[in-house]
Amino acid sequence: MIAFAKLISEFMLMRDSQLPSERRTGVRMELLAPTGFPLVEAGQPIAPLILATLAADKLALRDGDVVVLAQKIVSKAENRYVELASVEPSAQARDLAGVCGKDPRLVEIILAESTAVVRCRPGVIIVRHRLGLVLANAGIDHSNIPGSAGGDRVLLLPRDPDASAAALRHDLAVATGADVAVVIIDSLGRAWRLGTCGACIGAAGLTTVADLRGRPDLFGQTLVSTVVGTGDEIAAAASLVMGQAAEGLPLVIVRGLPVAAAARGTAADLVRPLAEDLFT
Repeated sequence: MIAFAKLISEFMLMRDSQLPSERRTGVRMELLAPTGFPLVEAGQPIAPLILATLAADKLALRDGDVVVLAQKIVSKAENRYVELASVEPSAQARDLAGVCGKDPRLVEIILAESTAVVRCRPGVIIVRHRLGLVLANAGIDHSNIPGSAGGDRVLLLPRDPDASAAALRHDLAVATGADVAVVIIDSLGRAWRLGTCGACIGAAGLTTVADLRGRPDLFGQTLVSTVVGTGDEIAAAASLVMGQAAEGLPLVIVRGLPVAAAARGTAADLVRPLAEDLFT
């Protein structure tokens, strides 16, 4: 057994020595999630919080880094809170609430954030958000937000996540001189898969949709339908590090991902045009 293991080891070393150096080293990408990100107050600038959190972990931004932020951080800074006590539900909201079993005031906020109701069933209301996203409850959330003296309150998605990402990217560049990309993510369900998955809802400074059609595959055949949702892939990777509950890691730095200079992709690029939507 020892002789056989030695033979296998020698074979692996010989094989690796014959591979090109780029094949031997492989591809490496890092996901860095600094601890200690503070609770965000309404109106508070985000860039200084990011830089202070990174400095506390002895990290600094580099050219080509992708700064990934949980949506709640941006929504809180932009004061996207709504007090349920301040909402008067419409007749439509009351009717839908009777079907899905939700608070009519919450349903009214969902309707205000949406352009269409896709499905309404007991326990769930699926809508097309004004940003084009198809998701449950218009992305409105109760979790991980502080309460208020006036009663329950909820947190909405940022008004314009792409603009928020672009503004944050500018602020970070001014403060550090680093050319970074910014991605804002949320956890969305998918019509044909169980479980939520990190998705890009705001982006600046990178390509979010990579169209590979027309390129050759490994065997020289032309790709005819391969379009990669790079923004969502970054979001899903970062979401694994962030967690979904009480981890307190809303910031992830993605390092080592090739980012094209002066890329101008946005999260809006990821939204399938309504005319091509076969599911809703």
